[in-house]
Formats: sequence, structure tokens, C-alpha cells
Amino acid sequence: MAKTKTSTFGTGKREGHDSSAYYKRKMHKGIFGEPLPDKELKKIVTSPPGDWSNQVYNQSSESMNQIPDNSIGLAFTSPPYNVGKDYDDDLQFEEYLTLIEKVGYEVYRTLKPGGRFVINLANLGRKPYIPLHSFFYQIHSDIGFLPMGEIIWIKGKGANGSCAWGSWLSAKSPRLRDLHEYLLVFSKMGYSRPDAGKSDISSSEFLESTISTWEIPPESAKKVGHPAPFPVELANRVIKLYSYLDDVILDPFLGSGTTCVAAKQNNRYYVGYDISEEYCRISNYRISQVISYQDNEDSNAVTED
Repeated sequence: MAKTKTSTFGTGKREGHDSSAYYKRKMHKGIFGEPLPDKELKKIVTSPPGDWSNQVYNQSSESMNQIPDNSIGLAFTSPPYNVGKDYDDDLQFEEYLTLIEKVGYEVYRTLKPGGRFVINLANLGRKPYIPLHSFFYQIHSDIGFLPMGEIIWIKGKGANGSCAWGSWLSAKSPRLRDLHEYLLVFSKMGYSRPDAGKSDISSSEFLESTISTWEIPPESAKKVGHPAPFPVELANRVIKLYSYLDDVILDPFLGSGTTCVAAKQNNRYYVGYDISEEYCRISNYRISQVISYQDNEDSNAVTED
């Protein structure tokens, strides 16, 4: 198959595409930190899973002291929005961003080289509209994270009972109704994993997951017992796309434990943090209900003995 390369009018064919000419242009210089070469990333000592993994910690993720440096394959979370949910404090905006920054530094410390941090969030309000995702880009790029793209999670079609029109049928003050949230994708030190590992994603799953819009129905808050849960399917897609089997998956704002549930379902280790004792209890219960492939293997082994 002949390779394509960057040209004046672009190209619709992407397999084996050589984009080196594009990335040599001045547009890409000095915006974010420079990634390290794989040979340098491979020199960094990483830590395997230990007694600290497969645990839920009832404490703030501003200090995740149980987790060694360079030990997490993927972090996936949906942070609190500071908008008045049961779990929110009423912080000033700068205080809120300081919290996000402190947690971001800890996530960066614990990620393996090339490890990914995926953040699910929505923008807020209308008067004014707060483009929260733009602040998150600034904070995490200042920490040292490398942006890798964003996924638009489409939660519904819009032809439902959602009402936020503002001025009905008038240009006076119409309001937009958000049917989407963002998944911001960052990496540590490099754009690829320097370590070898086994992936378990199918070709159809890979094709579906590598487009920039995901249509996944939202989760029921009443069913889960949390005001703003994301669905297990969302976590499943992130985990299978961005982590190896037997990676440790971290959620620094655990909530109802969905990330850890999906990690266990997909034969990954997990670790989560939340300041709410009740949400930690819910998380541990939900995790305990998961029967992973490894659990079945262990059960069969015992039966055969």
C-alpha cells in the first residue's frame, strides 16, 4: 500500500500517512512541552501493581500517597463541578481550579510514561457560559500533560422532554440545550506507550472508539445512587482503547465507582479515591458484584482441585 503524505489540498486516505512535514511547521513549536523519545521513556523505572491496588481510599486525591510514582496505566475520572450537587463544596472558581490542579499533579506523578489521563466534564451555565474544558486544558498543559485530542460524548438526540429554550420562538434570549459532554485526553511525557502490553480491543470496537463522537446513553442517577454517574459503557470504551490488560486504572474522583467497576470487568487493576464515606461504600459494593474473567478462572481452578 502506497503511503500518503501532507499535501497542499490534504488527503482523505490516512492509513500509513506520513504527517512529518505538518509537524515540522512552526505552528507546533512552543505551544506545549516536547515529548521525550521512547528510548528516554523506557529508562524511567515503573512500579507494578501491589497491595495499594484494587483498593478504594476514603480521602482526598490531592495526596494519593499510597500510589508509587510511575505505576498507573490510565486515569479516568469525572471531577466534581462545584455547582451544588450533594458532593460539592461551594468553592470560588479559583479555589476550584486550585483543587483540580493539585489533583492533576498527583495524577501526573503516578502515571507511567506514556500513560493517559482522560477527563469527562461538561461546560457550565448560561449567564455566563463557563467553557470549563478550556480551563482544564490550560491547567493540565501547565502541569506538563500533552493534549492528545477530545471526544464528544453525545448523550441524547434532543427530541425529548428537556426544556431550556429561554425565549420561546424569539431571538430575545434563546438558550442552547447541551446534549453532550467532553472527554479530554492527555498523556504523560510521550504520545505513545514505550512499554509493551496486551490489548483486548476488537477491530470493530477500535473503529468505533477512534472517531471523535461517541453516542452512549447516560446512566440513571437513582439506579446508581449518585447525582451524576457516567455509564459503565463510557468507562469500558476508554479503558479498552487507552490501557493494556493488567494495567492499573485510577479514578481520583471516584463517586459511585463506575471506573473501578469497568476496570474489574475488563481484567485491569483499579484504585479510587473519594472524600465521601457513603460513595466509597457504594463503590465497594458495586465492585464486589462484578465477576471478571479472572474471577471465573480462579473459581474453575478451585473446582478442579
